[in-house]
Amino acid sequence: MTRTLPAGITVTARVPASSANLGPGFDSLGIALGLFDEIEVRTTDSGLTIKVEGEGADDVPWGPSHLVVRAIERGLESAGVWADGLDVVCRNVIPHSRGLGSSASAVVGGLAAGRGLAAKFDSELSCDDAELVQLASEFEGHPDNAAASVLGGIVVSWTEPPADPAVDHHARTYRAVRLDPHPALCTTVFIPEERSATAHTRGLLPELVPHGDAAFNASRAALAVVALTQHPDLLLPATADRLHQMYRASALPLTTRWVTRLREAGIAAVVSGAGPTVLAFGTTELPAELHEQAAAEGLRVVTPSISDGVRVD
Repeated sequence: MTRTLPAGITVTARVPASSANLGPGFDSLGIALGLFDEIEVRTTDSGLTIKVEGEGADDVPWGPSHLVVRAIERGLESAGVWADGLDVVCRNVIPHSRGLGSSASAVVGGLAAGRGLAAKFDSELSCDDAELVQLASEFEGHPDNAAASVLGGIVVSWTEPPADPAVDHHARTYRAVRLDPHPALCTTVFIPEERSATAHTRGLLPELVPHGDAAFNASRAALAVVALTQHPDLLLPATADRLHQMYRASALPLTTRWVTRLREAGIAAVVSGAGPTVLAFGTTELPAELHEQAAAEGLRVVTPSISDGVRVD
């Protein structure tokens, strides 16, 4: 039986941005980045009020269709509770539609906030990381960004098919493990003004790829795990890709130009998620002249830390 939460319960979720793929790890590798959205939620007696500040404030709906609100409600539902009213404040820092996991962060933050409300009502309704990864990945349809925002650090994620596809072919199980990055590893992101629709760039990918390219990516994805966690000197070869970036190049000319420029300079650069942001790995700060050149071409340069996962207070 669904129980109703009393008015006056308050939680705040702080959720990091993420980058997926990391070059060769298409739909499987991810990393949490220190750009944070904050979601404050309070239960009320009735109705919904929502306020959005920062990134996307003028673009997202201020009502029940807002992604964060839908995720909060799903979090409550998964705990078997409900709220007659909600007061929601979203303070957004993560750029939208730039390949930095803004939708996954909204989903993870909303789910975590919903379960946080439930746990304050009844501690037995708390949610562990594995359940949160599952809930968020069901919402997103894939686990790479969602798992990074839940677990933090570097994540390897995968999807297990249903035990009996004939019964329910949608009942996938999403799993992920966190890896701690090498202590010297640092990241730089180059964020264009232009936006990119994941559905569009995903639609550019072929249904079939050459066997040699698949084998190449399998070896580089395995090497990427080693490079990111133990041997950063291998980052350049470990982030090479033949599975997705080249097929999206025509839709991301500025991104592709900068990935090529950085890699030719010996810097391990990749397309962040579906783009258009460029993610670069290293163990030292990039030269100041690169920052200046990027700014001259309309790119915002940020050096986020590698973050822990979502936190709820």
